[in-house]
Amino acid sequence: MELLQQVHRRAIKLVRGLEHLPYDDTLRKLGLFSLEKRRLHGDLITTFQNLKGTYREGREGLFIGNCSDRTRNNGYNLKEGKFGLDMRKKFFTMRVVRYWNRFSKEVVDAPALTVFKARLDKALNNLV
Repeated sequence: MELLQQVHRRAIKLVRGLEHLPYDDTLRKLGLFSLEKRRLHGDLITTFQNLKGTYREGREGLFIGNCSDRTRNNGYNLKEGKFGLDMRKKFFTMRVVRYWNRFSKEVVDAPALTVFKARLDKALNNLV
């Protein structure tokens, strides 16, 4: 277990009245995400910003879009881009693409970042 996760677990146990509950139940009661979900949450926000054009530099080849009007997907599925030796980018895309493609069209087509964050929170509660 990572050091950060150990610290997180100890801090959660300091909440009075919830110290007897398991870690996952305590997080649910407090309305918090686990560290894994928080990392995914940040990655998905970065992906949304990347696709909406916030990050202009280094955008080419990170994601390959597959636009479609089929009703079984969100209308904009992603595929991982191909990279030479820069493995971090590939790992980022592998982490994100699997979840992005599961979202409904409502989440993916958010008009602004604040709307996307609100919809993402609801979707992640149901998805992960």
